[in-house]
Amino acid sequence: MTDRILVHRIAIFAYHGVHPEEHRLGQRFFVSLDCRLDLAPAGRADDWERTVCYGRLTEIVNGVATGRRFAIIEALAETIAAETLAAFPQMEAITVRVDKPSAPVPAIIDGVSVEITRRRHD
Repeated sequence: MTDRILVHRIAIFAYHGVHPEEHRLGQRFFVSLDCRLDLAPAGRADDWERTVCYGRLTEIVNGVATGRRFAIIEALAETIAAETLAAFPQMEAITVRVDKPSAPVPAIIDGVSVEITRRRHD
């Protein structure tokens, strides 16, 4: 499927990580979504009920990211992908990118990112 809905860099403040300081202090994360689905029915009918609600997408991301703690951002991305696919049966696939700009590594970096793609039939 070539049709996509993209949601860029949803900002989240949460307490994910393996280090005690990350659990205590928290940090910023950014989540981006690339949703794959057929947008032709919505576009032809000019009907928002035939597409995926952008607001609901951000609610799911916010709920997962702030409602649970994850040791690794891979688990955060996996859970967001699963819950999003479950919420929108018309979605064929989703790519979830989680950016961790303040990753505690012994180097000067802009950040660390994880990107996963999950398909409905995986």
